[in-house]
Amino acid sequence: MSKNFAPRVSKKDRKVISFDEKLFRFSDSKLLEGAKLAELKLKNIQVKDQVRTKFNDDSIRELAANIKANGLIQPLVVHFSNGVHTLICGERRFRAMSSIQQESAPCFIIENKSEEELMAIQFSENSSREELHYIDKAEGVYNYYLTTKASERKIVEALGISKSEVHRGLMIAKLSRDVKEAAKKHDVEKYVLLEYEALPPGPIKRKIEDRIIKGEITKRIDLKKVLKEESKNETRLPRNVTANSFIKMMEEKTKDLELDPETIKLIKGLMSEAKDGLEDIT
Repeated sequence: MSKNFAPRVSKKDRKVISFDEKLFRFSDSKLLEGAKLAELKLKNIQVKDQVRTKFNDDSIRELAANIKANGLIQPLVVHFSNGVHTLICGERRFRAMSSIQQESAPCFIIENKSEEELMAIQFSENSSREELHYIDKAEGVYNYYLTTKASERKIVEALGISKSEVHRGLMIAKLSRDVKEAAKKHDVEKYVLLEYEALPPGPIKRKIEDRIIKGEITKRIDLKKVLKEESKNETRLPRNVTANSFIKMMEEKTKDLELDPETIKLIKGLMSEAKDGLEDIT
């Protein structure tokens, strides 16, 4: 039976080097399946949109200085297909090396992976790093959903994260771009966005959104203060929303958020006032 050989990489672009796999840790075992370690020229690596969208310039400079002094410890990960090497994991490292005019880098080369597998590998490798912003992680989950149309259960299995993390990620990713950009710019806590999203549509939610975008609400304690202030005011719902459907909607939205008792009390207060307002006008 004849053997199947992988496409050859030009010798001028490749320098095979030995390595100990124990030195490299990945959160997804699929990453090293059939991978080859080789030296590739950076100019021959194609960079497309990655899971990460937020890069800290100071962090890149520090990483570049470290690579210059100690070399690259963690290889890049590229996918070889149709004669093209595409970067899958390691854009920070790629940017850092490019900034110091480094010509080549060690890379794990993987082949014959579907788009879904590549997205799962990319998500897994990137999300294991602390500096990945939760907005980028949420959009990684959402992009996987858009590409595969998979159920939350299947996303859990593919990405190796909890059901609640998938659910929250999809909620955050669907927020407006202004809110998500503000979250990165002002370092807004994740649960601020989750609790904001759980609020019923109306003036209060619009006020909170505006203050999040301006950077006036960045922590849960800030949100609690605003909710406490607003809970004193009457909140009414549109005529086409019944009290029972409103309560049911709010219970569904908040069931996976792990809210603390004080926040739950404030939200329930708003819900109760909204229900009373609705009953007054129907």
